[in-house]
Amino acid sequence: MILIAILALAVLLLVAGFEMFLVLGIPSLVTKEAFFASIPDPAVVQKILGGVDHSTLLAIPFFILAANLMGSGQIAAQLIGLVRSLVGHTSGGMGHTVIGGSMAFGSVSGSAPATVAAMGRMVYPEMRKSGFSDRFSLGLLVASAETALLIPPSITFIIYGWMTGTSIARLFAGGLAVGLLLGLAFAIYVSIEARRSGIETSARKGWGERLRTMRSAGWALGMPVIILGGIYSGFVTPTEAAAVSVVYAIFVEMVVYRNFGLRELARITEQSALATTIIFILLAMGGLVSFYVTLAQVPQQIIAFLEATGAGPVQFLLVVNICFLIAGMFIDPNSALLILVPPLFPVATSLGVDPVHFGMIVTLNISLGMITPPFGLDIFVASSTLGKRVLDIIAGVWPFVVVNLIVLLIVTYVPEISLFVPRLIFG
Repeated sequence: MILIAILALAVLLLVAGFEMFLVLGIPSLVTKEAFFASIPDPAVVQKILGGVDHSTLLAIPFFILAANLMGSGQIAAQLIGLVRSLVGHTSGGMGHTVIGGSMAFGSVSGSAPATVAAMGRMVYPEMRKSGFSDRFSLGLLVASAETALLIPPSITFIIYGWMTGTSIARLFAGGLAVGLLLGLAFAIYVSIEARRSGIETSARKGWGERLRTMRSAGWALGMPVIILGGIYSGFVTPTEAAAVSVVYAIFVEMVVYRNFGLRELARITEQSALATTIIFILLAMGGLVSFYVTLAQVPQQIIAFLEATGAGPVQFLLVVNICFLIAGMFIDPNSALLILVPPLFPVATSLGVDPVHFGMIVTLNISLGMITPPFGLDIFVASSTLGKRVLDIIAGVWPFVVVNLIVLLIVTYVPEISLFVPRLIFG
């Protein structure tokens, strides 16, 4: 009853055009007055503040700032140049460069919108020159940015880990395999499209030229080495790695490449602070929603319903995917995460679903929501960045949505894909 009331009011506010933090916050406050009036107001305020009072969440502003620094500087361009020297000669080479470049940028940013913005300006013109159609180029650019949410470090993994108490390092390890699988699926589709369109391959670069490119990108390569190497070796925590990435990005862009000065640094920092504020307000409101969902014993009610109907993990995970798919069409990914994970995660663990595996399923759904019309966030970022019509981008995205759905089903029902790397690294 309480969950239905929260969802009904949230949908009403969403349709009425309210901001997302109000869509989350107002139903929570109404629920408090209607069902939990005995809870003192200071306790509610404490829950709101407690929603963001966690050291793990410090990684989010650091990774956002690092991503914006790299997108405005030379690190992203150097990484893309290196990827192109390695795969540019293959069938549909520029398309593979977009996928590999998105994965490389994702490995140091953790943000899909930042990846779309950084990659779009650099690779879209090259995609068109290489012979890919406008729709396919736009669709690939938007879809390949999804890998940034799966290739560690991922802001989505950080939020999910904070919400569920799952090891972020293990989530990062699982995301590496799932992200590579999604990238491979996109690459297969690119090769098919390249052959169908008769796109010519570029000349293969010699190893001497590749090594020179690698040397020139040495400072850029230092970023993923610091982040991933530091986390997987246990030398630093994800939060510490995020802080180090900011210092490293400032040093490389301002001292080594001399790409911008203090004024530009202040502008980038201000933009990052605004983006961080939006996320943290949503997290605070989401913490309140989670509090009332727990008080109302919604997970226990769902478990009882599943037991009564005889449904098992297979049916439950299918319902999870459907719920996230519908939510991703109408609300932003972080809000979907904050609304759906609190009632569904306890049910998943009660059915024997590994928390890391469930995290991969959730994050793949979140990634899909970033490109799913009508309100896929990355679609609008690409439209703003490239000056393209939203309808043109949507037309190009649909085939990649289908590819994503296929990968989602594989990951959902083959848990070992998500769990192999974490077990290999951490046992």
